[in-house]
Amino acid sequence: MIDDTALRNGSARPKRLAKRPASGSNVLARQRRRALLIGAVCAAAIAVLAAVALTVGEVEMSVSTALRAAVGLGDQGEVYIVQEFRAPRLVAALLAGAGLAVAGAVLQRLFRNPLASPDVMGVTGGASFGSVLVLALGASQSIIPLGALGGGMLAAVLLGALGWRSGLPVTRLVLVGLAVQAGLAAAVNLMVVRFPRELAGSAVQWTTGSLYGRTWPEIEGAAVACLLVLVALAVQYRTLSVLDLGDDSAGTLGVRVSHARLALLGTTIALASLAAALTGPISFVALAVPHLVRRLAGPPTAITLAVTGLAGATLLLGCDLIVQHALPIEGLPVGVVTATVGAPWLLILMLRESAPVSRRTA
Repeated sequence: MIDDTALRNGSARPKRLAKRPASGSNVLARQRRRALLIGAVCAAAIAVLAAVALTVGEVEMSVSTALRAAVGLGDQGEVYIVQEFRAPRLVAALLAGAGLAVAGAVLQRLFRNPLASPDVMGVTGGASFGSVLVLALGASQSIIPLGALGGGMLAAVLLGALGWRSGLPVTRLVLVGLAVQAGLAAAVNLMVVRFPRELAGSAVQWTTGSLYGRTWPEIEGAAVACLLVLVALAVQYRTLSVLDLGDDSAGTLGVRVSHARLALLGTTIALASLAAALTGPISFVALAVPHLVRRLAGPPTAITLAVTGLAGATLLLGCDLIVQHALPIEGLPVGVVTATVGAPWLLILMLRESAPVSRRTA
């Protein structure tokens, strides 16, 4: 006991109470609130960027005018500009950005590898190959998503055949994936060169990554397919969470690890391929966005996966607006901007993975 007089005179000080460690439920609640806040910020940013995408250009218009034109009301010239040019490009950016980011987050969890992403593994290159092959065969643009899906699966098969024996360590995964990507890109370039002149221009976007010239038939097919794949991924999410515990623990919980991993891998590659069908090989969105969300929102959960999709859509839409309105070079593909931003990120990740464990955990 400490005398009250001594406390008033300052001759004695009460002992400080030790801080109680935060309980697990409090930590999870804070992480959930932070993730929801980041998701709300991304949603607000998408709303602002979408307003810019619909209103800014050679023909300026107000937000209300653009919204009316989007539903077919108002001046027919404005309706044509919004419905045929600006709205398809906007929707394609949102779909592709969200799909690539979610696919990258799931692949990184499946492989427990921060370098695993559709572009590094060659999946986007395969999707581009399939899309250009559809054009080369003279098929309708509405089945381009099917060609992209087949090309992405082809890239996955090549990656597995060339790299699976060694257990897919970091260096082999990256090197084999880059080799597959380069080989498929060479095949795309060969087809573009052999195309008739009228088709070559529409195929060039799949060599660089671009949102220019998107049409509603392409977007509608890809959108429906993306929604179906996302539903399948949501059904499989509990299995993904169990696999995060490790193969031994997942096996004891009744999960057939190899079958579950293969099913998740197929679903994720399908999502990345369908996203790439809208844009061509957009680089580093799938690689960088999941890392940024993990740093800001905490460990992976269903909420952070949704936030990752929102962040990917925000990033790709923002980069596309930079390409259209902020850079002096007309017609620059959005893939150039994402590659410029993402290349240093890939270099940093590779240096971290090649560093000793003690340095990485320091």
